[in-house]
Amino acid sequence: LKPVDGTPFDFRRPTAIGARINQDDSQLKFGGGYDHNWVIKQKPGELMLQARVTEPTTGRVLEVLSTEPGLQFYTGNFLDGTIAGKGGWIYKFRNGFCMEPQHYPDSPNQPNFPSVVLQPGQTYRNTIVYRFSTH
Repeated sequence: LKPVDGTPFDFRRPTAIGARINQDDSQLKFGGGYDHNWVIKQKPGELMLQARVTEPTTGRVLEVLSTEPGLQFYTGNFLDGTIAGKGGWIYKFRNGFCMEPQHYPDSPNQPNFPSVVLQPGQTYRNTIVYRFSTH
């Protein structure tokens, strides 16, 4: 776990996704871009806004809300033009991004992370909301 202050991982203020993606940062180089989990400060199980993405040309807005303690953000670093989507669109390098609420990677092996252990008879529940709008 590392603080985001002064790093290309600080999205607490609106910043274009690609603005710092090629900076000289060992973690960005390791993932070929963003492919990292952000720790979300919230009460366990509380539905909370985790991310808001706006597209300034069209005004489209994506908000991600979740009860999960983390958010995996991936920027299509391994898209290589071999996958075709709707209407024959070819997905090239960084043609998209994913925002995936989840628990922290390696949680089963990290006792200080929120637990992912589900005991017999327990029920696991989470809520994830992808809210789309325009502004």
